[in-house]
Amino acid sequence: MSAELRRSWAADLDTATLYRLLRLRVEVFVVEQECAYPELDGRDLLAATRHFWLDDGGEIVGTLRLLEEVVDGVTSCRIGRVCVAVNARKHGYTTRLMRAALAEIGSVTVRLDAQSHLVGMYAKFGFVVDGAEYDDDGIMHVPMRRG
Repeated sequence: MSAELRRSWAADLDTATLYRLLRLRVEVFVVEQECAYPELDGRDLLAATRHFWLDDGGEIVGTLRLLEEVVDGVTSCRIGRVCVAVNARKHGYTTRLMRAALAEIGSVTVRLDAQSHLVGMYAKFGFVVDGAEYDDDGIMHVPMRRG
């Protein structure tokens, strides 16, 4: 399976692509993981939001969202909504998405909230645990940071 890596600022994202990104996220997080949570959190269309996705012949098979955050005047980034379609797993797609996002932000501090069973995967990208494990809608998560 081969998929084309794509990236867009929120303002440049067409509605059909946004719909397909959101549909994949709902399929993975809400349906597959049985986690009813507010997927539409208002951050997908913020000016500084970047979307990365893998397109396989018109089907979005993986995605992640990159946000900018400013805390105490310091800009950092946050990776979230990382997911790959069930039928597209085991092809290195998460690695491709993560490498693309991290290459774009360089040495800027980046945070994410990892599902606890994925801490080891994110550690391979240089992330370290940055807080206590917590329950997010029935799924255990760990805050992580790089940089």
